[in-house]
Amino acid sequence: MTQDFAGRTALVTGGNSGIGRAVADQLARRGAHVVISGRDVARGTKAVEEIRADGGTADFVRADLARLDEVRSLAKQAIELGGGHVDVLINNAGIFPFGPTAETADSDFDAVYAVNVRAPFYLVAELAPLMAARGSGAIVNVTTMVAYFGMAGMAAYGSSKAAVELLTRSWAAEFGAAGVRVNAVSPGPTRTEGTAGMGENLNDLAGTTPLQRVGRPEEVAAGIVFLASDEASLIHGATLPVDGGRLAV
Repeated sequence: MTQDFAGRTALVTGGNSGIGRAVADQLARRGAHVVISGRDVARGTKAVEEIRADGGTADFVRADLARLDEVRSLAKQAIELGGGHVDVLINNAGIFPFGPTAETADSDFDAVYAVNVRAPFYLVAELAPLMAARGSGAIVNVTTMVAYFGMAGMAAYGSSKAAVELLTRSWAAEFGAAGVRVNAVSPGPTRTEGTAGMGENLNDLAGTTPLQRVGRPEEVAAGIVFLASDEASLIHGATLPVDGGRLAV
């Protein structure tokens, strides 16, 4: 496999499971030094050990992205682990409590926006200017197909990811001239640890897509890694749907 990320440090939030873990694996195999963040120390340590056993370079930083101080600390630790630079930022971590608007607890609403919107905002605020100073960098935000159309019970989650869609385009305008590319990937129904609790509802949701099947984390990760790579050097401010055709049809 090509080592096109050799010499680069990539921070992957939520990189100890699901789509984030698949991204971390693929980046490491292509030569990146991967810094994984997550809340579960045991799971993060296991992910790093497995990446290293496969010949990759990886570190884990525990961070609760609902806490702004830990978001800023994560950025600083990633820079230190990367030898003074982070070249790739994958804003993958997210939470998605579903339910009727009238029954959404204040704490759940606040947590969704803290993790899904505020954390990526301040990671970009910390890392993108340093990328710009170096003249290159890639940021990929993970959104969702329900940022584009309404679904009952997904108001808080969908609206938070719609905000990330707009941030993607805003950051593309802000940092593009300095050589920092900013894009997003919009996954469809994907089988991960986080969606396991949806059970058959995930299959039903996948049934609304033209391909009519649930995606695998590795399939979504392939799109994310592509956008972070030099192969996507002219792709900027775009969202790549990896959703079995749901947004197209």
